[in-house]
Amino acid sequence: MFKQRLISGIFLVIAAVAILYFGGIVTFLATAVISLIGLYELIRVIGREKSGLAVIAYTGTILYYLLLLLVLDQYIMPLMLLILMLMAAVYVFTFPKYVISDVAITYFGIFYVAVMLSCIYRIRILDNGAYMIALVFLSAWGNDTLAYCAGRLFGRHKMSPVLSPKKTVEGAVGGILGAGLLGALYGLWAGRVLTVSYNPVLVFALVCAVGGAISIIGDLTASAIKRNYDVKDYSNLIPGHGGILDRFDSIIFTAPIIYYILVLVVGLK
Repeated sequence: MFKQRLISGIFLVIAAVAILYFGGIVTFLATAVISLIGLYELIRVIGREKSGLAVIAYTGTILYYLLLLLVLDQYIMPLMLLILMLMAAVYVFTFPKYVISDVAITYFGIFYVAVMLSCIYRIRILDNGAYMIALVFLSAWGNDTLAYCAGRLFGRHKMSPVLSPKKTVEGAVGGILGAGLLGALYGLWAGRVLTVSYNPVLVFALVCAVGGAISIIGDLTASAIKRNYDVKDYSNLIPGHGGILDRFDSIIFTAPIIYYILVLVVGLK
């Protein structure tokens, strides 16, 4: 199991680096496909992956990404309202085929998976986006790895005993500090190749620390949904890791927070 997980993990890292290195349409298409697969996995949990609601969700996700590619952000809100209205129409005109939780979770999935993951592409097309996108993975995967190490060494107090008994407060603190340290080290290197008006060591450290803290919520959110529906993994797409949502659970939350920090606080465009 460990060997399988390690091989899959190495392949994921190589694939992620290649996709993000090329940027542009490559990053766009990869992010869109990952979003569609993740959305499918989520809707599959409630057994509605082949329903009319799901078709609306998949179509809405594709249209959302097209608007994103064409830089037509002003039409995104009307699209989301239309999607909700169409789902409501399916709900009432096929009643009682669906229950309201089917509509709510399917609609939630568009934002939870597609919109939040799209921030990976949004970051990539920012100024120096090829460098900024690394902050997402340093925060999410760095925090995850270092929190595990810190928890094993120092863990005493359970952070969420019912939902995730193995996670500790000490592990969480270690993961956040570790992510911040990774950000600082990355900033130390990036400062030699980037021409920026801010201190990259300090800014990247703070960004990664905040991203690491948020990634914990993302991880626990995906776990809570699985617990609610009594499933172990979202799928078996990635050997040893589960599905897209099992591997990208923390990135789903980290990508948006880092995108808006970079845009609203750091001032990138």
